[in-house]
Amino acid sequence: MARSPYPGAPAEDFRRSRRIIAEDQDWSLTLVPCLSDLCLQSIVRNFEEKPIFEDLRPIHKDFVQERLSTYLPLHKTANLISDGVYWKRCCKQRWDICDLNHYGHSWKQMFLERHMENIIELFIPNVTELKTVLEMVPLCRNYVKRLNISQLLLPIKEPQKEEDEEYSSELAIDNEDSGQSMDHFDFNILLNKLTKLEELHLVYRVKQCGMNFEWKMFEMTDRDCESLAKALMSCKTLKVNIDCSSQDKKCRLLVKHLLDHPSLRELDFSHNLIGDKGARAIGKLLNRSKLETLNMCDNDIRGPGAKAIAHALSMNSTLLSLNLRLNCLRDEGGQAIGKALLKNNTLLHLHLGGNQVTGPTAIALYEVLIQNNTLKSINLSCNNLGVVSTLLFLEGKSASGVLNIALYLEQSDYSTVKKGLHPIVVKT
Repeated sequence: MARSPYPGAPAEDFRRSRRIIAEDQDWSLTLVPCLSDLCLQSIVRNFEEKPIFEDLRPIHKDFVQERLSTYLPLHKTANLISDGVYWKRCCKQRWDICDLNHYGHSWKQMFLERHMENIIELFIPNVTELKTVLEMVPLCRNYVKRLNISQLLLPIKEPQKEEDEEYSSELAIDNEDSGQSMDHFDFNILLNKLTKLEELHLVYRVKQCGMNFEWKMFEMTDRDCESLAKALMSCKTLKVNIDCSSQDKKCRLLVKHLLDHPSLRELDFSHNLIGDKGARAIGKLLNRSKLETLNMCDNDIRGPGAKAIAHALSMNSTLLSLNLRLNCLRDEGGQAIGKALLKNNTLLHLHLGGNQVTGPTAIALYEVLIQNNTLKSINLSCNNLGVVSTLLFLEGKSASGVLNIALYLEQSDYSTVKKGLHPIVVKT
């Protein structure tokens, strides 16, 4: 009979304990979880009902972030969990492509910005409740610095009876003329609440519209324009970019509310239908703002509009980059820009490519290069300058030390050197 090593302990109990340990060859004290791990696992399981995070040590915070569910409500996590593994897991779970370069290398900023963008892009006026957007504001306003809105949906059109079609079509024409319908998301309810917003990109369109295509899906109404203009005026932190569909009338309305904006630094009105009237409004904005970059590429600006911009440019002291590519300035506008640069000492980059300018514009810019030591680049690609004007322009470039001049010469102008249409980039 076995004897117990412990005085007074029954020998039978001793045999039972020895037998239990011996039966499991893999059993070890190291398999017993730490009490701290058990506590952290409990915190993870019950986080939604009782969130505990700030009082944990850094190593324990990492443990929790690696195990929390990515489907937890944002009102439980946004203001509690700092940037780290948890937000990386949320981003990876939701989107296939995650590039931190556009989000300040912050996973939390990426998730909250893209989540807000998704809410706006799926917002249906008169259907989606406003609280869906407004409830997000206190959760993300300290992180949302950039919004890139790629679509804006229209209200749902109710089916109409046949007998009402003729009357409704007439009413639709009246509403179109009056411009009083509010078709898209009203940014006036949101932008002034995003206190860190610096960059805004808007495109008035509907993706994947299919067979339901209508032109108004790709237009902003007068009411949209007025609402956006007021929102931009109230957003005092906006610094970088406004990119939205615009025509002359809408451009003038937007500019009216951007005059004297305290922080606007870059304005992008490219790929629109802005003409001379809109260009005159832009000229006024140059005189009453601190714009550093202006992009008016691919519009319908002609000589008179270019003269208005040139007049403002001659008195401006903040603009660093001006892009007027793919307009129709011709020599009337090109020469006006050249004369303005004789008085301007701040502009660094000028793009006049594809504006049907010829020799007189090149001669005007030649005079600029002789006197202006500030310009760093001039782009005159896709214009027919002529051989003599080109050589004169290059001579001015050599005298001034401009770093980069890009030219496109027509075949007839450059046939003595190469055949066909060739780009010429001259660098020093």
